[in-house]
Amino acid sequence: MTKIEKLKARMAAHDWRGALALAAAFPRLGAHKRAIILGHEAWEHPRFYVQLGRDVEVLKADGIAALRARYGA
Repeated sequence: MTKIEKLKARMAAHDWRGALALAAAFPRLGAHKRAIILGHEAWEHPRFYVQLGRDVEVLKADGIAALRARYGA
């Protein structure tokens, strides 16, 4: 199974945390890179982003939207 197939399987299963973690390691994310990486980091380090005054749930939602836009689903 390729990484893209694994990503799409996680997206289909609504495993957004796993999908963002996998996609954040991809070298070419285009215009969606920042949102995907921030979405992943918001899941892994939520208190840090709260300290920065960022809404963790919005970062996650933006990351998920970026995944959908980039890879479909």
